[in-house]
Amino acid sequence: MIIVPIKEGENIERALKKFKRKFEKTGIVKELRSRQAFVKPSIVKRKQKIHAVYVQKLHLAEE
Repeated sequence: MIIVPIKEGENIERALKKFKRKFEKTGIVKELRSRQAFVKPSIVKRKQKIHAVYVQKLHLAEE
């Protein structure tokens, strides 16, 4: 259960923003979407490799 402590006088918009951020970090929505359809393990590994190459290229471009 996600708990967002609100200080007295704090804006409700800010509290909602904190809640959304915490909810997104849990990854619940991402997991639900991934469970809607089966993806073969080989395809998952392929996508992970492609993503790793992409991230590595970004890091090399920064340097």
